[in-house]
Amino acid sequence: GIRLAPKEKVDVPVLFTPAEMKIYKAVVVIHVMRENGENWPYKATAGSDTDLKRNVTVAEDGETQGIVWIYPINGTPKAPQQKSVVIRCQARQRVEQRVELLLIGVIMPGATTLPDAGNSAEVEPSNTTEVTDGSSATLEFLYELQYQSDEIRSQLESLVGMQLVEKEWDTESRIVTLIFNVVFAPSKPMRNEATVVIQCTAGGLWKFPLVFIATEPEVDDVINIEAVGLNKESIVGFKLTSQT
Repeated sequence: GIRLAPKEKVDVPVLFTPAEMKIYKAVVVIHVMRENGENWPYKATAGSDTDLKRNVTVAEDGETQGIVWIYPINGTPKAPQQKSVVIRCQARQRVEQRVELLLIGVIMPGATTLPDAGNSAEVEPSNTTEVTDGSSATLEFLYELQYQSDEIRSQLESLVGMQLVEKEWDTESRIVTLIFNVVFAPSKPMRNEATVVIQCTAGGLWKFPLVFIATEPEVDDVINIEAVGLNKESIVGFKLTSQT
């Protein structure tokens, strides 16, 4: 019942309020017909393009009665932003830290339908893990460490390592705990941020910010210069080595 003048625009609002951490699918269908009720003279024949025939409604005389646009909507719920996990290390040292990430509201296997095969994930997976309670039911998760910019990626990517070491779930509270071992080996003082993005194949997206802080390194050496007398120069030599 919406009337549009020539070249006029109309907004179609789509509201997504997920109740559970699972994949939601819907379709927005827009059907356009002439206001005067007349048909377009075009007739979709057997030789017409398949996509074209699917996107028109045909009257009894074969003329085009309306034009249809179909927009599939895939909804992926995202958990609220979590508190930052701080990983601190002195420059030119190496630290290993266990990080526990709680995934709240996970839909357990059997309670939801898995996505169709070929559905593209919102997160490009760098690692995959299966979580199980010992039964035949499993949950598959994809996790990736994302950076705010290419500059931060170039500074952190070679200094940070992340590996899943333990996983467990609680069916009553619907909380899955993923325990990671994070290695941070900074070469110079810095403060940068990254985000661990975890997606469940049954639906749901969680983001956990990480803050990497590298403090000042220890002093390499102490140079002692002994004066040979007043108003006379004292000289000492030392070598510097660049590893790059």
